[in-house]
Amino acid sequence: MPISSITSTTNSLNPQVQSNLPEQTINQNDFLKLLVAQLAAQDPMNPVSNAEFAAQMAQFSTLQATKTMQTNLAGVESSQAVLQANSFLGRSVQVQSAEGVADSGVVSAVGIRAGMPSIIVNGQSYSLSQVLSVSLPQP
Repeated sequence: MPISSITSTTNSLNPQVQSNLPEQTINQNDFLKLLVAQLAAQDPMNPVSNAEFAAQMAQFSTLQATKTMQTNLAGVESSQAVLQANSFLGRSVQVQSAEGVADSGVVSAVGIRAGMPSIIVNGQSYSLSQVLSVSLPQP
């Protein structure tokens, strides 16, 4: 009996309705309750093997560990992007705008929008993906 994650789709509902809805993520306690219910309801003439239960528990533990690692890696990636943006401060950069026009100037500030860093060049905000080149400023 493989267990898969269930994600909530209540983001578009108002907060009052959201608070009345049950949690949509299965955790280890829920898994253990399901396991006990499965044991209680199994056919005594054809019981499920211990190896199968151990395999299910291992799968669930692996899933939880993977989700935790994914969350941690996302945090590391975000921190790395902020560090990279900070390293551009005072540097001359060439950037490409969304319209495809190249611009250059010195990075005067770093901002964060929606958790992603951006650099400020000539009063305009650019994402790190728009940076074409970085160099030391000309004296």
